[in-house]
Amino acid sequence: MIDLNADDVAFIVVDVQNDFVSGSLAIDGADSIIDPINRLAAASKHVIVVTDWHPAGHISFASSHPGARPLDIIETAYGRQDLSVDHCVQGTHGAELDDRLELTKAELVFRKGYRVEMDSHGAFYENDGSTVTGLAPYLRARGITRLYVAGLARFGCVAQTAVGAARDGFDVAIVDEAAVGGDGELAARSLREMEEFGVSVVALGELVSV
Repeated sequence: MIDLNADDVAFIVVDVQNDFVSGSLAIDGADSIIDPINRLAAASKHVIVVTDWHPAGHISFASSHPGARPLDIIETAYGRQDLSVDHCVQGTHGAELDDRLELTKAELVFRKGYRVEMDSHGAFYENDGSTVTGLAPYLRARGITRLYVAGLARFGCVAQTAVGAARDGFDVAIVDEAAVGGDGELAARSLREMEEFGVSVVALGELVSV
C-alpha cells in the first residue's frame, strides 16, 4: 500500500466548495467523494486545500459580459474562455468548503482564480498556460515530490491541477474514487493531457484500507 504519511507525499483537495457540491454549479456525484477525501486526509502527513476564489465581476462569469450566457465561449487576451454562472465568489457561502469535510490538518489553503481578468482552472498555472501560481516552489521547499489529487471537477480543475504539477516535475496521480465531474470533449481533452504528461490514476484501496 502507498504510504500517504511519507515526508515527500502530499494530498491535494481541489474545489470541494458549496457551489460545486450543492450550489450554482453543483456536480453530479459530488457527495460521493466526501468520505473518501476525509479518509485520505486522515491518512496523509501533508494536506493541501485548493479553492476557487473569484472576485465579483470575474472574467469567467457570463454576467460580466453583456448579452453572454453560461456555456458561451469568449476570446480573451490569454485565449478562449468558457463562461459560467457566478460561483465561488470571495466571502460567500458558495465559496466555502463543504462543511462535511474534515480538513483541519491542512497546512495550506491555496486560492486560485482571484485575478479578475484571468481564470485559473489548475492550481499550478493560470489559464494562459504560462503564468505560474507559486504552488510548485512551496511544495519543493517542503521536500514534496509526489502528489495525490482529488476533488471537483475530475475532468476540469482536478485534471488541470494534476497536469500542471506534472509539467513542473512532480509525480502525480488522481485518486479514482475521490474525483468526479466532467464529460464530453472536456473529458477527452483532459485524458489526452494526462496521458501526455504522465498523470496516472490510483484506486482508493491503494492508499487506504477499503
